[in-house]
Amino acid sequence: MKPRSEIRVVAAVIERADRHVLICQRKSTDRHALKWEFPGGKVEPDEEPREALRRELQEELDITAEIGEEIGRYEFQYSGRTPILLIFFRVTTFAGELHNQIFEQMIWESPAKLPSYDFLDGDVDFVRRLARGHARSAASGS
Repeated sequence: MKPRSEIRVVAAVIERADRHVLICQRKSTDRHALKWEFPGGKVEPDEEPREALRRELQEELDITAEIGEEIGRYEFQYSGRTPILLIFFRVTTFAGELHNQIFEQMIWESPAKLPSYDFLDGDVDFVRRLARGHARSAASGS
């Protein structure tokens, strides 16, 4: 029997100059309907995480992003599912205008207010750390 392999998932914390971040809500017809998340997706077997995130942001938001530093990484497992490795990257620079290609809605929100949204279970710990400033300070070294 072949061992189950971990699925790698990348997500972008896209920041504006006013320090707000982009969050996206899944459509009502999607798995985990109407849950909030950061844009991103699965890493294909032949991709590096940054390449995968660049591709996902092009597909989901119609932007060409400069993928910044990694600001979070941990494993999460939904009940009865293969474990996933979540990798979060900061994105502060991109070309093009954001166009919602797949989400119910997208909004810019301050990190402190993120815990009030109904995020995917896998994102909740990261959202709490981001709201407290831990993910940001770990990435910037401050």
